Amino acid sequence: MAKAPASSVAPKPPASFEAAQEELERLVAQLESGDMPLAQLLSGYQRGAELLQFCRAQLEAVQDQVKLLEAGTVTSWTPG
Repeated sequence: MAKAPASSVAPKPPASFEAAQEELERLVAQLESGDMPLAQLLSGYQRGAELLQFCRAQLEAVQDQVKLLEAGTVTSWTPG
């Protein structure tokens, strides 16, 4: 059985938490529908894992900023 060629183009990172969340929701719906060809299932799962990691990192950054604000430390926050 021949392997599908690996894509040399890496998917671009999401523009924002909300964009990542929307893409992740669409991807989950596709995966759950059962309409995705087997060859795309693995790449879809991998992209979903990347999006989940991105969202978690964004949430952790905001949580850290909230903790700083609650502690009385004011610093500027820029999304990672």
